[in-house]
Amino acid sequence: MSSTVRIVGTGLIGTSLGIALSRAGYAVVLADPSPTAQSLARDLGAGTVASADDPAPDVVVVAAPPDVAGAVVADELAAWPLAIVTDVASVKVAVLEDVRRRGADLSRYAGSHPMAGRERSGAVAARGDLFDGRAWVVVPHEQSSPEAVAAVTALATAAGGTVSTMDPAEHDAAVAVVSHVPQLASSLVAGRLRELTDPAVALSGQGIRDVTRVAASDPQLWTQILAGNAAAVRDVLGHVHAELAEVIRALDVLADGDGVGAREVLARIVAQGNAGHARIPGKHGAAPTAYSVVVVLVPDRPGELARLLHDVGEAGVNLEDLHLEHGLGQPFGLAEVSVLPAVAERLGEELTARGWRLHG
Repeated sequence: MSSTVRIVGTGLIGTSLGIALSRAGYAVVLADPSPTAQSLARDLGAGTVASADDPAPDVVVVAAPPDVAGAVVADELAAWPLAIVTDVASVKVAVLEDVRRRGADLSRYAGSHPMAGRERSGAVAARGDLFDGRAWVVVPHEQSSPEAVAAVTALATAAGGTVSTMDPAEHDAAVAVVSHVPQLASSLVAGRLRELTDPAVALSGQGIRDVTRVAASDPQLWTQILAGNAAAVRDVLGHVHAELAEVIRALDVLADGDGVGAREVLARIVAQGNAGHARIPGKHGAAPTAYSVVVVLVPDRPGELARLLHDVGEAGVNLEDLHLEHGLGQPFGLAEVSVLPAVAERLGEELTARGWRLHG
């Protein structure tokens, strides 16, 4: 384990990483252009504020915005000639090329990307468990030394991440599909809500909440991310655009006549979505598992959800997932309790015996 880690940038990711590594026994030093930001991160338990008397770090983590990450990485490589340097920006090719243009020692640099975040930004949103069980991609390049890759891998593991390795281009192509285009899709759908009347918006159910959950993200940060991964995002959107155009043509046919052939298009698009969704890893990153869902009406009173979870445990059933849907204007919500199919019927009987009302 590297003993000293310097974190440059004390926003959500940098501060969360500092808290996690401090708990794991690392000596963490914090640096940020904003004295207030780094002092807040210190007060939250992320480490100590950098000073001229600090020992040389073993590893430097650059948690700066994507458009300046390359410059900061190059500066840190120059400032600490024995340290391994990584960054946690969500784009990798652009950062690497910027570091390369600046003539830095690339052997001591290996990028990385923790696939974790929150809708809120800044140190005040930081959590020491932010990376627990989350994918963390180590992204070396052809000049990264084995020592650099090993040090970054050890750091990511110590923070709680589940580590995998990709090259920069492969990483950027992957996150374009699993992260960057979903952000755009969520923002585009949420943007349509601006034109609805208040009574229309009041009809919003769990579907629109799920689709638009990440639409509350920071516009400035996401502009930097999308600009930094423009080519890969453009390629994915090109395919989406072609399929969307096909859907629009099918809907035109349905709107103007009997729609011969149009329903096949709609069914195919939805079925392809089913197939893609089924590939998303399930619990603990394992292969997707088909769960049964027991839907329970939960009164909107303090302690009711805790009572439900207690009763599920008392029934001897392991909770695989939980999803809450609030009843529109109703004094209750719906708790979708996901369990293994073999125990779903027994759980329903146990909960009914304990006074719970089941839905469906």
